[in-house]
Order: sequence, then structure tokens, then C-alpha cells
Amino acid sequence: MKAVVAIDSFKGSLSSLQAGNAVREGILRADPDADVQVLPLADGGEGTVEALTFGLGGTLRTANVTGPLGGRVRASYGVLPDGVTAVMEMSAAAGITLLKAEERDPLSATTFGVGEMIRDAIAAGCRRFLIGIGGSATNDGGAGMLQALGFGFLNARGGQVPFGARGLGELRRISFDGVLPELKDCSFRIACDVGNPLCGERGASVVFAPQKGAAPASIPQMDRWMRDYAVLARSVCPGADPDCPGSGAAGGLGFAFRSFLGAVLESGVGIVLEETGLSEAVQSADLVVTGEGRLDAQTVMGKAPIGVARIAKEYGRPVIAFSGSVSCDAAVCNDHGIDAFFPILRAPATLREAMEPVIAQKNLADTAEQVFRLFMIKETKSTNYTVTEANRHEKNENHLHHRPGQ
Repeated sequence: MKAVVAIDSFKGSLSSLQAGNAVREGILRADPDADVQVLPLADGGEGTVEALTFGLGGTLRTANVTGPLGGRVRASYGVLPDGVTAVMEMSAAAGITLLKAEERDPLSATTFGVGEMIRDAIAAGCRRFLIGIGGSATNDGGAGMLQALGFGFLNARGGQVPFGARGLGELRRISFDGVLPELKDCSFRIACDVGNPLCGERGASVVFAPQKGAAPASIPQMDRWMRDYAVLARSVCPGADPDCPGSGAAGGLGFAFRSFLGAVLESGVGIVLEETGLSEAVQSADLVVTGEGRLDAQTVMGKAPIGVARIAKEYGRPVIAFSGSVSCDAAVCNDHGIDAFFPILRAPATLREAMEPVIAQKNLADTAEQVFRLFMIKETKSTNYTVTEANRHEKNENHLHHRPGQ
């Protein structure tokens, strides 16, 4: 049997690779001769750097960069074995989790550190970038990132505008004079799973800024600044489109990547599945295993396990899933390519106990073993049936050719 395992992290408990290796352990207990290939899985958000970097044999680098409110933070990103592909999460430099609730302020929060991460990777030889932009603390339209890469975001006096959304209120001119020359050789694939435009009722300021600490009175003002920024950006980048789906992601960072760096905004799951070569692995597999920490109706809304199931079904492969828990509406997953799913909790436990990595890993391996024992029984019966049928056919042939009296 050949099984391909691509299982998302059990957040707060197991990484994608830890979960995958636990499944592999359980499969091999049931069938020591099984060929089990573990691939990393993520959706472009938290955990993507770790999953792709370690799963594909890359290395982590750490850069000392500007944090969302101007202090210094140590941001890690991955470099894949080809030496030219960097895997990043913008949240490592400008994420909302870097701030306490009372510190959140999109008027001041900057993406400057994201640009510094990119500069660091360029200096290390990277020219191809895979970047997840979820979890931001910012609403600066990506201005800070572009400033770090040498773009001039200039006020009426010709100086750089200040960090944060309020800097867009002072913006009068955009200059390309100091742009990092290596950028012309770089490509950017941006993991972006929201379709919001830059401005308006569904734009960055109205939809996302409140959860980043914006006062209600500041939201219309930030939206006006974004509109003015978009007009100015289009005057220097004719392809700049504030209405393009995803432009409003990460406080307008999606707009900056697409307009100034020629980036492509894509499904995070799609990027990960393509980079890991899942399609090629599935073609020769007998079975595909996926899963995540909790399976529910939200799983079918573009989450990683459904991406795996969709590819598996393109090749007619059966798909099973493991999860820490399942909701009462999880059965909808069966209508989207997951043939059967199994929660791994094996005895009463508190949530804290169940999420202990050692316990979760054991539960996952033990559950996988029992499920695959069933597959082995099925395979054995199928093989025995085939052999029995072959023997019966051979006896019939002999009987026809050696009738008594002939």
C-alpha cells in the first residue's frame, strides 16, 4: 500500500509534520511494508513557514526588523533548498499578535519590517518569494514595506511620510528613485484568501481596521486616505487596481504587492499544495490522508484538508481525515471529497490534556493504526478472493479439458 499523508497542524498542539509523522507511525504499525509519504500542509497563514521550510528540507533565517509600532523584533522566515525561494509570513514582522490589545493602533502600525525581511532575503540570494499576509496589525496600504524597499512615499516637503495609516494622510508623491535594484529580478506569490477591495464598505479600513484597534471616528478618515493613495498609485503604476479582489488584505498590503511589485494574489492552500508537489504524489497513491485540529462546516470553506481532497479526487483516490475533534455539522466534509473522518480522542480528557503534544501524537498514531488495520483486512480479503477465484477458474479450465471418457 502507498499512502500520501498531508495533514494540517493541530493548532496549539502539533505541527503539520508532527501530525503527519504520527499518522505515518500508526500506518506502519498496521502495515510495516507500507510506503508512506508525508507532505507538509498549511493554508498560507500561521504555520506556513514552518510547514514548507522543514517539510521541504529548507532552513530558517532570522532578521532583526522593525515591529508594527517601531520597536525591534526578530522575524524568522524560511529559505528552501533551491537557495532562491523565501517563505515568509508578514505577521512575523507586522502581526497583530505582536501587540497587546491596548497597544493596537492602525493609525501608527507599519509594514516597514516586512520590507526589511524581504531585503534580508534578497541579500541572502533569494529572488522568489512565497508570502502569507494574514494576521496583520496594519492599515498602511503597504506603504511601510515599500519604503523599506526604497520607494519614496513623500509628503509636501519631500520627506518620507510617517509610519502607519496617518502617513497616507500626508502622502503627496511616490518616487522610485531609491528602489532596490534587485527587485526587478524578484517574483512574489502572495497567499491571500480574502477578496476585499482596498476601499469602500468592504475595504480594508471599514472591515478590518476595527479589530486592529481603530476608533470608529478614524475609520472614514482612513478610508479617504486609502482612496487618495490609490489614485496616486495609479498615476505611477497604471495597473494599480484598488478594486482587485484581495487588495484590501492585510490593511492594503495586497494592493501594494500587486501594484508595485507585480505580485500574484493566490489561494494560500493552492500555493502550498503546488509547492509540495501533492498532485504528483497522489497519482501513484492508493490512499490519501488529511485532516486538521477540528473538522466542521467551516472546513469546506477553502481550508487545507478540502484542497487536499479536491486534488485526490481528480485522480479518483479515496480520502480519509483525522482531527482532534469534529462538530455535529462535520458530515458536510463527506460531500466535498473526504470519504470518512475520524476524531482521535480515545478517552475522556480536558481540552488542555487532549492538546498536550505527547498525548495528541499518541492518540493520532493509535487511531491511524486501528483505521489502517481495517484497510489491511480489506486488502487481505480482496487478495484472497482474487487468488480463490483464480484457482477456481484454473480448476474449471482443467475440468473442461479433461472430461472423463475423452
